[in-house]
Amino acid sequence: MASESGSTAPPSALALIVDSNATSRSILAAQLREYGVARIVQCARIQDARNRLEHTVFDYVLCEQFFGEGGYSGQTLLDDLRRAQLLPFSTVFFMVTAEASYAAVAEAAESALDGYLLKPFTPSALFERLSLARLRKVHLKPIFDAIEAEDFEKAARLCVERFEARKPYWLYAARIGSELLLRLGRHDEARTLFEAVIAARALPWAKLGVARAQIESGQAARAITTLQELIGEDASFADAYDVLGRAQVELGNFEQAIETYRTASGLTPDSVVRLQKLGMMSYYMGDRETASKVLARAAILGIDSKLFDFQSLVLLAFSYFADNDRKGIERCIADFGRILERHEGSLRVQRFAQVARTLQLIQQRQFSQAVESVRSMAREITSSSFDFEAACNLGSLLAVLAVTSIDLPESEAWVRALGMRYANTRGLTELLANACSLHAPYGQLVRDCLQHINKTAELAMAQSLAGNPAGAVHNLLQEAERTLNSKLVDMAQQVLLRHSARMASPEASQSAIDTLRARVGSAPARAILGQDSERRPGGVVLRGRGPGDPARTAPSPLDTLEEESETPCDTGAPESSD
Repeated sequence: MASESGSTAPPSALALIVDSNATSRSILAAQLREYGVARIVQCARIQDARNRLEHTVFDYVLCEQFFGEGGYSGQTLLDDLRRAQLLPFSTVFFMVTAEASYAAVAEAAESALDGYLLKPFTPSALFERLSLARLRKVHLKPIFDAIEAEDFEKAARLCVERFEARKPYWLYAARIGSELLLRLGRHDEARTLFEAVIAARALPWAKLGVARAQIESGQAARAITTLQELIGEDASFADAYDVLGRAQVELGNFEQAIETYRTASGLTPDSVVRLQKLGMMSYYMGDRETASKVLARAAILGIDSKLFDFQSLVLLAFSYFADNDRKGIERCIADFGRILERHEGSLRVQRFAQVARTLQLIQQRQFSQAVESVRSMAREITSSSFDFEAACNLGSLLAVLAVTSIDLPESEAWVRALGMRYANTRGLTELLANACSLHAPYGQLVRDCLQHINKTAELAMAQSLAGNPAGAVHNLLQEAERTLNSKLVDMAQQVLLRHSARMASPEASQSAIDTLRARVGSAPARAILGQDSERRPGGVVLRGRGPGDPARTAPSPLDTLEEESETPCDTGAPESSD
């Protein structure tokens, strides 16, 4: 960004000021100009700042922590941006607050990796903090360059070397390195690095990292213990609740998960991501009133944001249907119409829109059209692109038809097919069963499918241990071909890798596995709410400004800025559309 010795901003620097107070924005803008920042954008609202940051890479962001009305906060903005991978390492992000208590701003400092500014501060104090942040970026530049080149092995090695040698900013390097190790699937190494940081200096993010590594390595129960200890030390650490909720969902402890998400959402009431988690969990637990309220608020805050998961809109449509809210469903359909204009080729969005439209048909008592729509969805059950999310939505529709007394003879067979394909873990099974819970027999049918899959797996393992691994692989693949269950395919692969030397034709078995994987498609290894895989609460975002970075290559609304722009952002959109 600038030379290491420079004490002013580089000539091309671009800054964003986020503050609801016009006087405060004016003062900060004047100080930044004195520091040498030529281009400055000001936003009075969190929603406007979120939109700007989604489309533009800034060199500096100065964001007020407290916004008063509406419960908005800079911390929530920062959390959401990190989860959506919208803050590159190159951006210097400072939280600005009048709160002098470290506990109130420590999470902001650790999350941003840059720090916070306590009001009032002098221009010289601001310059010093910004210059030190830039210097840190310079020291860590080789690591950032490796990440931008997607050479994550090299970046992780550089981080570990800096940490072990206690070079400048070794704690920052350790945090980045542990995130890289998690991404590379080296969970034990990541946990070891997190624990080394804790031994050197007890930091909340390192303890949270241990829990994340435990979840990734299949130790969700241990992760819960780690997280409960962390929350006991700091009950306001919102990221800890996010990870705790994830572990509880994976174990199928939904009653606990909903309370965890409720707490997280209460700590950051304007967080689009946390509102959606609470809303989704409320829906699957049968609390339609909370689901409608929370998901509607999430849509108001961020339906046009990259942080918004369109599955929330589907569940909102189901909630409106349960409340016989005709206008609510119409709004959902209209929203999907606008979304489809932006995502015309998205099969996922097309499925969502079809679900909402089918609910409207049922509500309007156009049963023949509704049944035909459901049949068209059911024809995709064996498609490789038919994912777990689609299975839950179809299961919910089938349950709606059942309680609406619409006789559809194939329904039970379709529900069984959904269960046999996706009942892999207790968490996944309970999510799918709860999606069908409007008609209790369907939920039980899904749970029975998990027992069948587990029994098949147990018999195959016994066969392998008895000295017949080829027979175990054959039986697993035979049942996997019938059910398209990814767990059975994975088990066949494990048996083959372990016993291939003792098998007559392992190549043929491997070919059969590869062929079947293409048919099975992608399946979640553990229960998640919505499209959650890319969001890592408590993690550092591994996003740079490389050539393939959309934030760099996409046209920016700031491309046509004059040399200096200091008018508050105004999108011209009503509050409810942000």
